[in-house]
Amino acid sequence: MADSAGTEGAGRVADVLLNFLEGPDSLGVSALARDLGLSKAVVHRILRTLVQRGLLETDAGTREYRLGPSAAALGARALRELDLRVAAMPVLRELQASTGETTTVSAHVPGGRVYLDQVESPREIKMTVELGRRFPLHAGSSSTCILAFLADEEIEAVLAGPLDVLTQRTIVDTAGLRQRIRDVRAHGFACSDGERQEGAGSVAAPVFGVDGHVKGAISVCGPAARVDSAARDRFVPLVTAAADRISREMGWRGGLPRMEGRAIA
Repeated sequence: MADSAGTEGAGRVADVLLNFLEGPDSLGVSALARDLGLSKAVVHRILRTLVQRGLLETDAGTREYRLGPSAAALGARALRELDLRVAAMPVLRELQASTGETTTVSAHVPGGRVYLDQVESPREIKMTVELGRRFPLHAGSSSTCILAFLADEEIEAVLAGPLDVLTQRTIVDTAGLRQRIRDVRAHGFACSDGERQEGAGSVAAPVFGVDGHVKGAISVCGPAARVDSAARDRFVPLVTAAADRISREMGWRGGLPRMEGRAIA
């Protein structure tokens, strides 16, 4: 009984922290309680403990909470030692030099994906991404590259929604997404023209771990006026070759895994 209560309590603490992965930078007690289905009293106790340990801090003006210095230190330590980021960064630097555009690496996390790092374009007008924020798996090239190679039950959970409309070009119908999954599985890359962010163009390819499971994705992204259909066609072989190099560095030697199941029926 005590073990069960402790596990539940730890889960609530984790859920509070994970709520800061997306949405606004600061959150209040009421918003957190509503999002997590907990009482304000329980949330307030958790927040007070997290503040004491530096994982959160309070804004004196708004009385809301934001991630604190201890959370930043944990994130920096995780990034520094994360295998996917370590394997990807040298390759991304080369990819950026060969394309002239910003290159990124994303990791699959529960409920979506996060950007781990980027190599920014030296151009004055360029794309940059927000590191550490969780993005959904149904919109954008990096997201759909990850989605396509997940297990069927994970894909079905995403397709069951909700599927938020992020731009006018976001695909939110399940038939369209199933076709997108088929295309990514067949060709090993995805292109986006403003699906997740207005005015952005990108090409992405999945990265696999030693067991053949998708770990994340890399991408080249830039302003849509520059990363148009012709540029995306030029970038595809560069991005897929770079993703294959990173997968090999992660221990995978099998090329694109064969994925069969109801998710692409």
